[in-house]
Amino acid sequence: MAQHAALTAERWSTFSFDQQILMIANEMHRAGKLTGADDGERRANAYERVLQLTDLTIRTSPRRAARRELLRWRDLAAALYVQPVGNRAEHEAAWRCLLRFTPEASRQLTA
Repeated sequence: MAQHAALTAERWSTFSFDQQILMIANEMHRAGKLTGADDGERRANAYERVLQLTDLTIRTSPRRAARRELLRWRDLAAALYVQPVGNRAEHEAAWRCLLRFTPEASRQLTA
């Protein structure tokens, strides 16, 4: 996971919760574009990044309710990660759910 290998919890916590959710959503967006038969490894790598950023957010969030909901959402992302073939409908539902975590991120749904 070279892309975020040097990202520490301290650095991640300097971003607002809105920014963290949007960065996770960005990785989800990348994963959602990788639906081809030859995209399995790249899709898995994208979901690994999603899980890594989600875990950082969970670890650094001071808000208990946010951690609890992110842990629930993480189960959706983990299920997508272990699927041998990409499922566009499930991915889209998980992505939309993530974007609803904050009003700022929700604006992406209408863009």
